[in-house]
Amino acid sequence: MDRLDAMTVLIAVVDAGSLSAAARRLGMPLATVSRKVGDLEAHLGTRLLARTTRQLSLTEAGRSYVAACRRILEDVGEAERAATGEYSAPRGELVVTAPVVFGRLHVLPVVAGFLALYPEISVRLMLADSIVNLLEEHVDLAVRIGELPDSALVATRVGAIRRVVCASPAYLAAHGVPAHPRELAGHACITSEGLSSARAWGFWLGKEPVSLPVRSRLVLNTAEAAIDAAMLGVGFTRVLSYQVASAVREGTLDVVLEAFEPPPWPVSLVHGGQAPLPLKLRAFLDFAAPRLRARLEGARL
Repeated sequence: MDRLDAMTVLIAVVDAGSLSAAARRLGMPLATVSRKVGDLEAHLGTRLLARTTRQLSLTEAGRSYVAACRRILEDVGEAERAATGEYSAPRGELVVTAPVVFGRLHVLPVVAGFLALYPEISVRLMLADSIVNLLEEHVDLAVRIGELPDSALVATRVGAIRRVVCASPAYLAAHGVPAHPRELAGHACITSEGLSSARAWGFWLGKEPVSLPVRSRLVLNTAEAAIDAAMLGVGFTRVLSYQVASAVREGTLDVVLEAFEPPPWPVSLVHGGQAPLPLKLRAFLDFAAPRLRARLEGARL
């Protein structure tokens, strides 16, 4: 039995959630996947997977074993990359993740420039608003917006993003400019799910955070749609500053209540901090960090 191969198959089964899904992902016959997992369990003399007709889950022994398998396979991968020269020349595939809109507006142009400069590196850019586990998803680098929890990850700050309230000049002319966040309760508001509640928005009064009621007349599932609605004069919306930078510059939206905004969220490039750092990752950090700083500076309101 090839134990490394069997470990790879086991992890694929766990990540895919079933033997059949793993077989499709690996391009293997289902019987082969089942046999490899069975051989591994027989070798260890214990059950790793608890199987039912509806779901598959790890046993207690399986959880610890799969965690060890991930570490072992990552170490093997590092050794192979070192042996093939990845640490002496920037080459190979780089996996990067970023929030959807920020990634499309700012990370993608940086990646395009990076690819032009480094022809032996390819990039897989994963745009997702959910937090991606770098180790489990085999991601080299993540662009994160917001305060970072304490962890073993290494972060490089490249800028900051404000949470702003804005409306169209036409709406402000017709309904007035609020002087205090409490006045929003008497205005029409537009809420995008995920960034803020439909019932209350957070502000800072002095040095204290407060949650104040708003009247959401329109709730949408994307910030882009909320911005479009605000430009149509529906009311106030609250979004991230980079999302409305061009609209503010063009005069189709105006930012209000700036004195009451919460502290800006940091934007960071985050990686696992492995040593030695692969040259493909070091090259991207050196290339991307100053360019993202410049883009965020240029997008400031």
